[in-house]
Amino acid sequence: MNTPIRRKTSETDIFLSISPEGGEIRIDTPSAFLTHMLEQMVHHAGWGIDLKAEGDTAIDFHHVTEDAGIVFGQAILALRESRKIRRYGWCTIPMDGSLVLFSVDAGGRGGCFFEGAFPSTRCGDFDMELVPEFFRALAREGRITLHIRILEADNSHHTSEAVFKAAGIALSQALEESSRDSSTKGLWT
Repeated sequence: MNTPIRRKTSETDIFLSISPEGGEIRIDTPSAFLTHMLEQMVHHAGWGIDLKAEGDTAIDFHHVTEDAGIVFGQAILALRESRKIRRYGWCTIPMDGSLVLFSVDAGGRGGCFFEGAFPSTRCGDFDMELVPEFFRALAREGRITLHIRILEADNSHHTSEAVFKAAGIALSQALEESSRDSSTKGLWT
């Protein structure tokens, strides 16, 4: 299944095509750090992706990061609505001195519960406060619940990379096709 989505606003222009069956990873954002993190997430999910993001980066990377989270969430929602899934996924990732727990419930309720802090406010030209901002947008638009815990943090790059790698693994588990209903209610919301 390929889920192309485009979001064009006065602040950003984002195109995303995602293939949960795998394929090439092509990501182009104005932030090398954001591109690197998204590559890690998609690689560890085992997905193929074509993402092109542009925006008002003269201000900062906030709008591009949030809107990338929005389109990722919309793609996840479309995937969720197209088939029965496992619903739950979780992963704990060590990255040198950093340790992150990431849990997903793709049960139809959007929420992101992010706990922990990055050791620095920036990594290169990227504000670390945008990491939870990306996942809040993804959770809201994807109608999934995320629990993200930074348990140890040796540096901001390792910690962020652990978050995105764990996200890929946990999302892949939760969205894996299943032969049974993901809820005893008979509905997914």
